[in-house]
Amino acid sequence: MKDVSRIIIERLGELDAEKLEIVDESEKHRGHAGSGGGGHYSMTVVSDRFSGQGLMARHRLVYGMLSDLMKKDIHALAIRAYTPSEYQSKQS
Repeated sequence: MKDVSRIIIERLGELDAEKLEIVDESEKHRGHAGSGGGGHYSMTVVSDRFSGQGLMARHRLVYGMLSDLMKKDIHALAIRAYTPSEYQSKQS
């Protein structure tokens, strides 16, 4: 069995993230209609690479880095992508 969370972290390494947290939420979705195959994941990623990018561009960047996993290993992925200053302001 693949450790998909570990693979996600490796794939997103080039973002040089200050924070990268992956939560496997697959257990919450067992038996739900349409959940056959692939896990459910939630992520928070904080990177300077998101500076100057809108929400959609950030998501496209992450999905692009994980595209082959999205076909089989990941059924759903919730992404919270911030620049360091955005993340810092959310923590205050």
